[in-house]
Amino acid sequence: MFNRYYRRISLICFLAFSQFFAFAQDSAASGVTSFDSTMRSHDKIYVVMSVCIVILVVMILYLVRIDAKISRKEKQNG
Repeated sequence: MFNRYYRRISLICFLAFSQFFAFAQDSAASGVTSFDSTMRSHDKIYVVMSVCIVILVVMILYLVRIDAKISRKEKQNG
């Protein structure tokens, strides 16, 4: 049981942290003030990122909890 959760959590962590290694845009080459640089200059991008991360973590924990409850019910009935 723990092995299954360990695999799921490690996959989620891998997918979440893999985005840090993917550089899709080069902000230095654009030369134009973009939306993200404006947000960074006012330090609001960190608030947005924090809220998104909190929402994602809460959703993942909720899904894991629901999965555990369903598994427990299936074992009791089966």
